[in-house]
Amino acid sequence: MNATAVATMTPRPRRLHLLRWLPGAWVTTAGPGGRKALYLSFDDGPHPEHTLPLLDLLTRHGVHATFFLVGNQVERHPLLVEHIVAAGHTLGNHSYDHPRFERLSLHQQLDQIDRTDALLERFDGRVRHPFRPPRGVLPLPLLAHFVRHRRPIAYWSYDSLDYGHHPAPWLIEVARRHPPRGRDIILMHDDSTTSRQMLATLIPEWMAEGFTFAAMDGHG
Repeated sequence: MNATAVATMTPRPRRLHLLRWLPGAWVTTAGPGGRKALYLSFDDGPHPEHTLPLLDLLTRHGVHATFFLVGNQVERHPLLVEHIVAAGHTLGNHSYDHPRFERLSLHQQLDQIDRTDALLERFDGRVRHPFRPPRGVLPLPLLAHFVRHRRPIAYWSYDSLDYGHHPAPWLIEVARRHPPRGRDIILMHDDSTTSRQMLATLIPEWMAEGFTFAAMDGHG
């Protein structure tokens, strides 16, 4: 393991510190629970290879989470969405096809969101879902629209870094050096083995430290 590389990695980059200054009614960066509650969230699914093993891991530990799903993946893999809901997890909206939101007009951004909300409603009966923008890009017109409609953007406070092609043991060590705090919303991804490898080790360790797990509020 490259100790120098691990030492420079942080799950709390500067952008997250800045977002915490925004009102919670605008951007959600912390869960509603107590000082020992953690909120796992998974972007970019459902995935035909990775979603079911991830669900199995969460079920073994009795953990509920939030899955921010991509609309076109929902259309391709509806049975996986049914499995997510049946296991007691919350659905979130991660756009229809994960475009670069900064290149879209506000109308196009809202179409991405509305189209995916309509797809997700078929599975959980909810008209609106927590929305997390692709790549965390938050254009100001979109934020202003959400503020006007009293709908917070579902962000996160703790970045697992599982999307950067780093080995899972490195990322586990980063999490141990910079452990989560109560009410942290933890960003992970449902499109590789990395999050599952990390959580197989970290969930038992976090539970041993007294943490509990919950899904985010399912109403966007």
